Amino acid sequence: MPQCDDTDRALIRALLDDPRATFVALAQRLGLSRNTVQSRVQRLEDSGVFTAMDGRVNAASLGYPLAAFVAVHARQRRLHAIVAELATVPEVLQVHGLSGQIDLLVHVVCRDAEDLFRIDGVILRIEGVERTETSLSMGELLPYRVGPLLGVAR
Repeated sequence: MPQCDDTDRALIRALLDDPRATFVALAQRLGLSRNTVQSRVQRLEDSGVFTAMDGRVNAASLGYPLAAFVAVHARQRRLHAIVAELATVPEVLQVHGLSGQIDLLVHVVCRDAEDLFRIDGVILRIEGVERTETSLSMGELLPYRVGPLLGVAR
């Protein structure tokens, strides 16, 4: 992953302020040419600096008002296969591999408690999953953010 320079950080900051800004508007705001803005945005996209845009959609608006975190204890040799199977479960939003007691932390959404029970069962049936511990999210207190990093990143 490439390191962002001052111009990249200014561009990212502008996009965080106005994600729908056009290349022309960004160029005017930053004092750059439209071609420079367009090529930099393309480079940032191609290099993986920008994450998936579907992270901007609230799952509650799709009928999934509850979120939970499932701690998965698994057989180490099956981790890649387990993650591949988790990727087929629509309610699984994100999976993190962890060090320590928990092998995987799975962020899921569900319609209600009964749906969460069903989803946990799906996860438990994956070969290599030994056990799970599920915690219902009581609310997102600090949403995902990178804006504050722009002021301290070098």
